[in-house]
Amino acid sequence: MPNELTGLEKLAQAAVAAVAPGAQVAPGVERIDVDAVNRKEDRSFYKKRTRIHPRRAYGTFRRLKWVIMFVTLGIYYVTPWLRWDRPGPSPDQAVLLDLPNRKFYFFFVEIWPQEIYLLTGVLILSALGLFLFTSLFGRVWCGYSCPQTVWTDLFIAVERFVEGDRNARIKLDKSPWDASKITKKAVKHAIWVVIAVMTGGAWVFYFRDAPTLLTELITFTAPMAAVGFIALFSFTTYALGGLMREQVCIYMCPWPRIQGAMFDEDTLVVTYREQRGEPRAAHKAGDSWEGRGDCVRCRACVAVCPMGIDIRDGAQLECIHCALCIDACNEVMAKVGRPPNLIGYDTYNANTKTDAAGHARVRFFRPRVIVYYVLIAALAGLMTWLLFNRETLTLSVLRDRNPLYVTLSDGSVRNGYTLKIINRAPEPRTFAISTAGIANARVTMTGQDHAVVTVPADDLASVRVFVAGAAPQGGSHGLTFIVRDETDGRIVSEDTKFRGPEQ
Repeated sequence: MPNELTGLEKLAQAAVAAVAPGAQVAPGVERIDVDAVNRKEDRSFYKKRTRIHPRRAYGTFRRLKWVIMFVTLGIYYVTPWLRWDRPGPSPDQAVLLDLPNRKFYFFFVEIWPQEIYLLTGVLILSALGLFLFTSLFGRVWCGYSCPQTVWTDLFIAVERFVEGDRNARIKLDKSPWDASKITKKAVKHAIWVVIAVMTGGAWVFYFRDAPTLLTELITFTAPMAAVGFIALFSFTTYALGGLMREQVCIYMCPWPRIQGAMFDEDTLVVTYREQRGEPRAAHKAGDSWEGRGDCVRCRACVAVCPMGIDIRDGAQLECIHCALCIDACNEVMAKVGRPPNLIGYDTYNANTKTDAAGHARVRFFRPRVIVYYVLIAALAGLMTWLLFNRETLTLSVLRDRNPLYVTLSDGSVRNGYTLKIINRAPEPRTFAISTAGIANARVTMTGQDHAVVTVPADDLASVRVFVAGAAPQGGSHGLTFIVRDETDGRIVSEDTKFRGPEQ
């Protein structure tokens, strides 16, 4: 072994000495004080959150975000109160998830549990639409329409209204707790709570008739389930939109990590045009622009960013493409007399390749995008066909399993069945029930000798039916139930089994 220890050997002996303080180490090896290392804050595995105070932005994209915020919030809060005239006992709420009756109403569309494939199709269409827009325009959903973004924008607007803009909020946070600070913080959080409760309440209204539930809430007669869910949704809205904000997008939401696989060289994303902005330098009126870029190091793009990042560092997971940095930079460029859009929506190809006229070339039709177009068109066409070709009459049959059969005094065998008849017609219909497959079978219903049932409009009837006939050979025989609409003659059938004793 050489007299001089290598760096790796010294590190190994130092580690041994840290674990076993009494161990012998070679000369020149410094012992590591583990406790001292652990006490150093800069050795922590977790970075302490730095609170972000975004400055208000002014410009095209900020106005667009205001419009989208008011439109989306308006739709969310108003939709439960829209009425839609429906036949029979169906509720007249235009959009309703009627869980007790297991139905989903969306204006003229009514979805039953048997038609869950329609909801599945809607979810798949939504996912494909999101994939398409992400491939074309980056994270526009995150930046403009995501509920987390919309409510965070609203909460920040309230905070700015009560406490002031960026510098005033930073100063307030650093100031001691006096009457003014306590008052402002209390008012801000009180408004946040009101918004959160309105949000939670509006969501519950989608699951129960809105006017009825509101009356029950005012008179303190609302079901505890409704009150509990309002409290839950209010808490999550308050916590996610008011307190956690950007942390939800960075640490909780999986979409930033998924969308990276959907970007390509022709995806429009918020981009700092480095070839134009570098090298950066401060600028004073009258200074020459020769030998330098347009970026004046004002950090306005950082000040307005709700995620607290610097877009000049390139593509980042935290960026939600809200484009507020574009507005902030354009405002500065106008003041210093330089062209706008040093930061702008751009693609990698358009940022490096231009046509003869100097205009960016953006390809809105490329292989992956065309695949999304085709899938969306095909699925939308299939869903439309399924929706408008649904049967107004459906039948399901459930055979009794206990007992399997009953032997009657005349030697015949009787089986019991439960028939569920769905009438989607806008008026009550009368249906006659008969069978095929068993010769001379007698069909009766509970409480009556004939098998006729009237089903209300847009409703389901569950009836008990008994079929009696000769004992089948081999203990089982095929049986078909036939339900005939007495109004228009429409017929539906369902196959089942007629059981008897084994022979």
